[in-house]
Amino acid sequence: MANLYCTAIATGKGFVTHKDRNDFYLSGHEGNVWVVGNNPAGISWINRVSGTNKTAAEAQTIFDTAVEEAQATWNALSAEEKVHYLPKPKKYILP
Repeated sequence: MANLYCTAIATGKGFVTHKDRNDFYLSGHEGNVWVVGNNPAGISWINRVSGTNKTAAEAQTIFDTAVEEAQATWNALSAEEKVHYLPKPKKYILP
């Protein structure tokens, strides 16, 4: 089955539980984009966290835009700041 895509704001403890991790595929990405396994547990999770369903293309566009913004921020850092900052964000194709 193909994955589902949504946007949702992580709210802290309980947003993703150990049970969720065991019941369906779940991965979070820049732009508050979540890739969710397409099964009843995954669909239930999207509803539980008030996720907004997206197509794969919409999710990829949101992700790409967020990465581009993060890359611009990284590019603006001095060489000294880059040493202590996370590596430059990279684009990739969402699963």
